[in-house]
Amino acid sequence: MGFYIRVERNVKVYIEDINPAGGKTVFFVHGWPGNHNFFEYQFDVLPSKGYRCVGMDYRGFGHSDRPWTGYDYDRLSDDIRCVVDSMRLHNFTLLGHSTGGAICIRYMARHRGCGVSKLVLCAAAAPSLIERPYFPYGLKREDVLNIIRGVHQDRPQTLRDFGNMLFFNPVTPALADWLFQLGLQAAGWSTAAIANTWLGEEQLFQDLKEIRVPTLILHGVDDRVCLFPLATAQHESIKGSKLVPIESCGHFLFYDQRQKFNEELIGFLEQ
Repeated sequence: MGFYIRVERNVKVYIEDINPAGGKTVFFVHGWPGNHNFFEYQFDVLPSKGYRCVGMDYRGFGHSDRPWTGYDYDRLSDDIRCVVDSMRLHNFTLLGHSTGGAICIRYMARHRGCGVSKLVLCAAAAPSLIERPYFPYGLKREDVLNIIRGVHQDRPQTLRDFGNMLFFNPVTPALADWLFQLGLQAAGWSTAAIANTWLGEEQLFQDLKEIRVPTLILHGVDDRVCLFPLATAQHESIKGSKLVPIESCGHFLFYDQRQKFNEELIGFLEQ
């Protein structure tokens, strides 16, 4: 069931609410440059096990409105809070992939994890997607600048090139094209704005230390977008967290090793 929730006066975000009668809720926050459909192969499984799946397209992406502003992690986490309040969600698991993971981490710190009982970080872009003098584990700053330039000059080719980095294992051309089309649903300005946020965002180092709920960290060992040392840094910063390295797996881990991913996720949810 799909509907919209207003998060600002002139901004609505799209919500897909699957199995609303489910006993436990998982709130999914997608990565760049996709939308809630990234999690199709979890939405196909979890409801049959009694779970309610809430997928949000954050502003500028998927079916959500495309305002010119609001693509920093503060505003994006505030949008999640608006959805949580509007849907009266409580005792739910918050799950974020890539940039969505970073947004979830900001939500946990900025909104004190309102309503969240468990957290799942999947190939999360935290504490920093790019290299910094004190954190030499991310992408080169110039690589991100090239992505931003590419979005402005030839967004389809830039997204196609990015898609080629997502997997460790071969996928069919049809599946690669499906992901490509999901990325094209976003606005060009929001696609570039999120990438620009990666450059300046440093508060996540502190945000990670504010997390107080059981946390599962799932990360592909062969991830070429969010390199595996990011997962180690998350694990070291979140007290009591569980890190599961997934072998032979890239950035799109919930498809690249979907059976392993789903097993680990369901096991964590049912603890």
